[in-house]
Amino acid sequence: MFTGLIEAVGALVERTPTGGGFRFRIATAMAPELAPGDSLAVNGVCLTVVLADDSHVHADVGPETVRVTTLGALRQGSRINLERPLRADSRFGGHFVQGHVDAIGSIEDLRAEAEFHWMTVGFPAELAPYIVHKGSIAVDGISLTVAGLRDDRFDIMVVPYTMTHTNIGGAQIGDGVNLECDMVGKYVVRAAQLMQLSTRS
Repeated sequence: MFTGLIEAVGALVERTPTGGGFRFRIATAMAPELAPGDSLAVNGVCLTVVLADDSHVHADVGPETVRVTTLGALRQGSRINLERPLRADSRFGGHFVQGHVDAIGSIEDLRAEAEFHWMTVGFPAELAPYIVHKGSIAVDGISLTVAGLRDDRFDIMVVPYTMTHTNIGGAQIGDGVNLECDMVGKYVVRAAQLMQLSTRS
């Protein structure tokens, strides 16, 4: 379980094909604090550390992850949001993020307002029931608030700190982003679906 509060921005220094997937080598100052078997959120995707040294972390990206996330499209030098799992004795911020991506969205607009920035993200229709105005959503692993909502896109306002401490600072229109909807909302929608089924039977 993660919180969507990014701890560090790493860099993809190597991606080696591995039978339908890849092995990533990521440069990060967090590497000495990680060990094989640890979980690590990489742009919002929960991966398992297979090797860690003084300056790099290695993690495998399987074929299914390549299909349903943006990780397969990352190139050498890409800036990557990194977060370790929430510790049981930690203060909780952000929102509950599982690291299980629901869909890939697309950045449709970027615009500045004073020192803040607006970002518009398009999403596939199947996510519509799970996205609510003023609700939480993880975009490339970053816990953000839906400030505006239409049928197939939402707006978020990005504060200066987030711009400089995540990979959003280098985002461009047309970029794909990993989207994970609020877990609480998923359970609410599922409960409503089951209730409807029970009333019909």
